[in-house]
Amino acid sequence: MLFRSRHDLEREPIHMLVKTFFGGVLSIFLSLCFSLPLGMIFNPEGADSPGFSAFMGAAIPEELAKWIIFYWIIRKSKHFDQYYDGILYAIFISMGFALVENIFYVFSDEGGMGVAIMRAVLSVPGHMLFVIPMGYYLSLSRFENDGKAHVHRAMSLAIPILLHGMFDYLLMYNAWLDDSNPGLTAQIGRAHV
Repeated sequence: MLFRSRHDLEREPIHMLVKTFFGGVLSIFLSLCFSLPLGMIFNPEGADSPGFSAFMGAAIPEELAKWIIFYWIIRKSKHFDQYYDGILYAIFISMGFALVENIFYVFSDEGGMGVAIMRAVLSVPGHMLFVIPMGYYLSLSRFENDGKAHVHRAMSLAIPILLHGMFDYLLMYNAWLDDSNPGLTAQIGRAHV
């Protein structure tokens, strides 16, 4: 709410913020619809590589799902009338996504308090930071009518995927290499976003 009150010149209606938050909750299920086929098509043997897991298993399906939800709920809304609005709505979508994803990880068989803390420190802020460029570039494209709008729309998806993928890759690669501390390795591996 601090973002909402400080930087938004014309406050967004609460119902739109709630709608985007629950759109983010929905986006996690949409991302599963993408990640399962991507795994079967590009990794039929199920090889566990940090690069594949980071991009095909997490970054591409998750950011694509958030982008689709943003586009579906927000793009044509009359309330999307300022540049800052795109960032604000994207953050609310990412927080809905992060809530459900964290519940899944924390209550999984290998979850627990350690996973909850790691995800609170890394995953929640990560999801928020990755969608800021998405909201920014979608805002630019919203108010442009020339060829730049298409470029900015493409950047609104490509940059979050790149940021998310690289972040997850670094976490997963480090965990993949570190066999000396399996407990910490397991917690770090599940802290990816």
